[in-house]
Amino acid sequence: MYTISEVAKKLDISAHTLRYYEKEGIVIPARDAHEVRVYDDSHIRWLGFVKKLRETKMPIAQIKKYAHLLQEGDHTTAARLRLLEKHHDSIQKQLHDLIETEKMLERKIVAYKEIMKQTEEEEGSGAL
Repeated sequence: MYTISEVAKKLDISAHTLRYYEKEGIVIPARDAHEVRVYDDSHIRWLGFVKKLRETKMPIAQIKKYAHLLQEGDHTTAARLRLLEKHHDSIQKQLHDLIETEKMLERKIVAYKEIMKQTEEEEGSGAL
């Protein structure tokens, strides 16, 4: 079992974020005899998945929806699949956009290096 601070450190997220996820029903930690939140390995795996969804820009509302569907049970499998497929499409678009942006930046970098090279050559030839 893990405390909220141990989970926060392990997953590199804040305790505030964990409390927020709990408030939103995204994670439901157990409580010890003193009502202190405790997390087990299944919570760690789930929160790791949630973190990846957030890193890929899935909105909290969608994560919340997915979490609620998961809690409802196996009869929601098709709905969860559709939600993840939609997010997968979103990730594919993000990847495409990132690749296009990278290409644009590479062209800009090459252009600036050419400008700097020409400036250096002109300054060098003027000194003779």
